[in-house]
Amino acid sequence: MELDKVYRAFIYTWFSPIGAILQFKIPSCDLMKATLKYLVGIAGPSGYGSKTTAEQVTQNCSTSLASQLTAIITGATSGIGAETARVLAKRGVRLIIPARDLKKAAMLKEAIQKQSPWADIILLEIDLSSFASIQKFCARFLSLGLPLHILINNAGKFSQKLKFSEDKFELSFATNYLGHFLLTEMLLDKMVETAEQTGIEGRIVNVSSVVHNWVKRDHFCFSQMLNPKNYNGTRAYAQSKLANILHAKELSRQLKARNANVAINAVHPGIVKTGITRDHKGFITDSLYFMASKLLKSTSQGSASTCYLALNEQTRGVSGKYYADCNECHCSALANDQIEAHKLWKHTRALIHRRLLLPL
Repeated sequence: MELDKVYRAFIYTWFSPIGAILQFKIPSCDLMKATLKYLVGIAGPSGYGSKTTAEQVTQNCSTSLASQLTAIITGATSGIGAETARVLAKRGVRLIIPARDLKKAAMLKEAIQKQSPWADIILLEIDLSSFASIQKFCARFLSLGLPLHILINNAGKFSQKLKFSEDKFELSFATNYLGHFLLTEMLLDKMVETAEQTGIEGRIVNVSSVVHNWVKRDHFCFSQMLNPKNYNGTRAYAQSKLANILHAKELSRQLKARNANVAINAVHPGIVKTGITRDHKGFITDSLYFMASKLLKSTSQGSASTCYLALNEQTRGVSGKYYADCNECHCSALANDQIEAHKLWKHTRALIHRRLLLPL
């Protein structure tokens, strides 16, 4: 029984008492066994499970190696992003923190350095929903002359009401997917170059979500996601998370084709009470949180899979996969569709290059 089915069943059960059985046809006995495994935190093939923390998956990381690494983490000023930053800094990784709110970023830096005085942390301004802001951030980072080993595309936005970015795209899709696509594309050559010069594998992690399973093929239309006619906040968020996985799948294929020593994977962090879920008023309520408290993860548990893919030696050479609870999981058939992944990549690249007047 795959763990992702447990997550899907759990979330659907919040909305409909029989949603899990009707939607996924999971035998109740198997569901109970899998849920028990999740609750207890029984380890999977990797040796880690749902109760594993970010510190645990990185505790055997070589300090001498980690101190050579530079990582960019988006969405690092709160939630699982902040915990990811704290743990990587503790292991000796130099951090670049892109942030829209530099005051919050400064507070994070102070908190991390209080625990890890040796931490090297650089703060740079960014608005991931703005192409111009992303370009400016990348130019500033590249001007520093630093290597880049790790890119964690963690920032997430959920908007109940239809809102648009300054580039006139639906805000959740612009922030969660388009922004990270552009950021990755603008930094990819630096990552490939760093891997060639140092011999250290580059690693990109796209933080996705189990809710990508909700997206049906007939609701995954690029033009509609940019400018939806009938907006639904939950659907828009799910579409952006599906796009994150497809991005990882297609970019992994391209990196392998060019023999680049850079891997990219997607993760479902688990159900964590963080800023992104607080935006879901009406989607996940406090009363439901109380009822489901035993299934909610701490931020340290929620950031474990991200840190596992970023630093753990067990994931060396692994690319194009989808992880939950630090173990490879099955994603939806649509998320596994290589043709759909390539089509999305082509549409996105053409859109961005057209907007920025860049050559294709």
